[in-house]
Amino acid sequence: MSAAFVEEQNMDDAVIDRDPAHDALPFRVVTAVRSVLGNGDGPYPLHEPEIGDLEAQYVNECVTSGWVSTVGPFVDRLEAALGETCGVSSVFATSSGTAALHLALAALGVGEGDEVIVPSLSFVATANAVSYTGAVPHFADADEWTLGLDPRALKKHMDDACVMEAGVCRAKASGRRVAAIIVMHAFGHPAEMDALKDVADAWNVPLVEDAAEALGSSYEGKPCGSLSRIAALSFNGNKIATAGGGGAVLTNDPELAQRVRHLGSTAKQPHRWEYVHDEAGFNYRMPSLNAAMLLAQVERLPDFIKRKRRLAARYAATFCSVPGADFMGQPPGARSNYWLNTIRLGVKTLAERDAVLAALIDDGILARPVWEPLHRLPMYAHCPKADLSVTERLADQLINLPSSAKLQRAEA
Repeated sequence: MSAAFVEEQNMDDAVIDRDPAHDALPFRVVTAVRSVLGNGDGPYPLHEPEIGDLEAQYVNECVTSGWVSTVGPFVDRLEAALGETCGVSSVFATSSGTAALHLALAALGVGEGDEVIVPSLSFVATANAVSYTGAVPHFADADEWTLGLDPRALKKHMDDACVMEAGVCRAKASGRRVAAIIVMHAFGHPAEMDALKDVADAWNVPLVEDAAEALGSSYEGKPCGSLSRIAALSFNGNKIATAGGGGAVLTNDPELAQRVRHLGSTAKQPHRWEYVHDEAGFNYRMPSLNAAMLLAQVERLPDFIKRKRRLAARYAATFCSVPGADFMGQPPGARSNYWLNTIRLGVKTLAERDAVLAALIDDGILARPVWEPLHRLPMYAHCPKADLSVTERLADQLINLPSSAKLQRAEA
């Protein structure tokens, strides 16, 4: 659980000449971050990829082999490695994380005339993938500490806003089928999957993991990506393991796995020479060049996570003594990869948050706020939504700090 705010010790102003600026929250946060990162000139990026000799070796092998497109041994090796890492039997490597999530929803049959429950506190790709299917995003609120969907708020909202008709969950206001619930593990912190699964099962709605940020995280000892019927990963350049881009669909369901592979490979019927496509599929396969680089990253993943967790521990220890700033630690029962280290500020206005961001960035610390809540974006402002008061409060309080694995050296 996150550290609580800690009050400063009383000091004798007659003995110590205090600069009022040093009591300000921006100064305290910058000083704390600098105590972790050091006093180098920077800038300190939010999350910088770490590419080494193994990546170069595998990419060179791929180029030499001639298998540089969407088939070849490196794609097969990558999918096997991700399956072992994430505890799933089937992996389909894709061109992006958004493509993976879109493909997962399409394989479940989500489409026109449906609604999909999504967190408003998420990157825009979560809602975009729903839109690509023709369905409508239906926004739900976040939990104060996991930052993922709040199962208690979700249950209350669905009890109020949904109805069961012949075993099908429908939104009362629109009459549309609620075809899926997407759970996004924010910044690598697993959501409360057991409680969320209970809600989804009660309404007969499939649960989908947007595990784009959670490769290597686990909940109750099980890897993220294996906690639902189907899941999506991302390997964008800022992720804990990267192919420069790319994603993957994960599942333990053989029928879904077959459907994903068919739709994601342009719906081509297997044949030695004929090109016959039986429906409108997607060209979402990952090229071998990306797979070669990513395979090396996945093999190095345990070291990345080890160093990122040590960096997170240093942030946590430092912010225990910073009044007005709360480090967001891993939730109970979870083990986080700490993709992006996050603090929650004890502020009441956006201007106060922005003053902290400005001070960090002016000092070469390239921090950022959380995403703009999705229900506030113009293309989604008309969509159905629950009470989103927690999401709106968090959006004005959360800041991500530099989190690259290279900020913490490997142990000798």
